Amino acid sequence: MINKNSTINKKPTRQYTSLICLFSLMGALLLGCGASDNNQTANSNTAASTKTSETATTRAYTDYKGHTVDIPTTPGRIAYFGENYGDLLVLGVQAVGTSTSMIEGKIYEKKVQNVSDLGFPIDLEKTLALQPDLIITADTDEKQYAALSKIAPTIMFDTFAPLNERLVHLGDIVNKKKTAEDWLAQYKIKEAEMWSKLQAKGVKPGETASVFTYYPGDRLFVMARTGLSQILYEKNGLKPTPLIQKALDEDKGFVQLSQEVIGQYAGDRIFILSTPSSEAQQSTEQLMKSKLWLQLPAVKQGHVYMQDIGKTESDASTREWLLEELPKLIK
Repeated sequence: MINKNSTINKKPTRQYTSLICLFSLMGALLLGCGASDNNQTANSNTAASTKTSETATTRAYTDYKGHTVDIPTTPGRIAYFGENYGDLLVLGVQAVGTSTSMIEGKIYEKKVQNVSDLGFPIDLEKTLALQPDLIITADTDEKQYAALSKIAPTIMFDTFAPLNERLVHLGDIVNKKKTAEDWLAQYKIKEAEMWSKLQAKGVKPGETASVFTYYPGDRLFVMARTGLSQILYEKNGLKPTPLIQKALDEDKGFVQLSQEVIGQYAGDRIFILSTPSSEAQQSTEQLMKSKLWLQLPAVKQGHVYMQDIGKTESDASTREWLLEELPKLIK
């Protein structure tokens, strides 16, 4: 996962904002008369035809860091480096290359086909060999951006932006904006239906929720802007606790905390995200055996839910899957 906006790792090279652009095409039209003028007119028609063709195949786009670049109107060979590859899938798009470590263990992993591994960090030689016509990167490192821009038109993209914003932006970039808007409209209907089901199961309006996870090194985090929190804190859903809301207001991806203050972040319902790390799993087990943990109201009421962190991403494909899974999880 490319982490962003946290208190311990504020993603120094990966903070994102939205996308913007400028486009410039020049054409020359030569006018004249007589026999020589005919040749000039033919040249002018060719120039005009070329200009029309260029206008149809490229357009201007300025990313959230202010880089102005001409991108293909309909990209055919996309190199995608960042989280939320599942967004591309719901748009019916496959990249030619990505960092495959970011899709391992995801619910959509088997749907990713014929995509080359670009490594992590991104391998410039492998990227060049794929001959992409567009590079989309979540990394905001300017040196890397300059190197990627020599390979193909490159834009920086906020892969952690809210889904309803992120998917429309991505759809616009890959010429699938209408597809993105239609998908979001259907998703909102299904999402409302899911929360109605959960409320029928006893989830009360205004209940709070917290999402915790351990990383290697005995590091405990509460999620804010990233992952499962994005679906839980939607309209009609569960609410963040005051300290989590503070982190959201500060646009943080997550906050590292000590076990001693976990009660200050714990909501009426608690979600624990497990990672493949045996060290992190051991830390989670020790936490759940502690007196501090056992005294939490959510724990006493049996409102604690475990899920694989790889199945709680905020991409469109995973969120669609979670609409069916959350009612199963919250029993």
